[in-house]
Amino acid sequence: MKNIGININISKDIDGKILKSITQVIYNEIVDCNLKIFRDSKKLKYDAIKELDLLIVLGGDGTILGAARSLGEHQIPILGVNIGNLGFLTTVESSRFKVAMEAVNKGNYFVEERLMLQCSIFKDGENIIYSSLNDVVISKGTLSRIIEYEIFIDDKKYTEFVADGVIIATPTGSTAYSLSAGGPIIYPQLEVISLSPICPHSLGMRSIILDSKSKIVIKLISEWESAFLTVDGQESVELKENNNILITAYPYKCKLIRLDDYDYFDVLREKIIWRTKKVRK
Repeated sequence: MKNIGININISKDIDGKILKSITQVIYNEIVDCNLKIFRDSKKLKYDAIKELDLLIVLGGDGTILGAARSLGEHQIPILGVNIGNLGFLTTVESSRFKVAMEAVNKGNYFVEERLMLQCSIFKDGENIIYSSLNDVVISKGTLSRIIEYEIFIDDKKYTEFVADGVIIATPTGSTAYSLSAGGPIIYPQLEVISLSPICPHSLGMRSIILDSKSKIVIKLISEWESAFLTVDGQESVELKENNNILITAYPYKCKLIRLDDYDYFDVLREKIIWRTKKVRK
């Protein structure tokens, strides 16, 4: 790998010491590499990234989510380095970056593909399309009343229900907001989508797991003051009455670099399960 990009969350490295250390390791491990620096996922556009073999993301899960949406169809693998808090999606902690680069340089890694979602909204005469690695959330405004939803799966009516919102999540997103709303943890390599209500007013309304080939249409059918669609918790758009939201699998996968010793269940225990136990104490 000769053409390498670095995307850094500058709020986690205000004095620039981490970036300096990381770039030095790269130059030491990979001779004659071409290095490009990006900050806060800005300028991650086709002309700037088209020749990259690898994008190193310095930050936490949020930084990886932003980078994954920016890379989109370009299929550039991401090596996540945790300099944030949780770092569930990252490959290594910053303290082990040298070990990671040695492994990558020797080919001791594999690329893990993660399902992404595509969300389409017809708004103001325009079809707006978003992609997401974690989830698409539709919810009421802060002071708004609850909303009635009508959901269709593959052109067949699934259900109607009243709730604060609904979460459509990938297996990657199953350990994020969806988990907090009572959704299941889904093994990341499965090709499925979960749909979970947020605070439903019916005890019978629970999460459902759908095939990734499913076409999900969500309609907001009650009168309401304001509602919002949020992508990965980072991009948001206000919805209007009678907006239909179409959600399908994104045509491209997010590619995450994993070292040969990567164990998903080790990470799950350390970052999610045990972390939750610690919070309860």
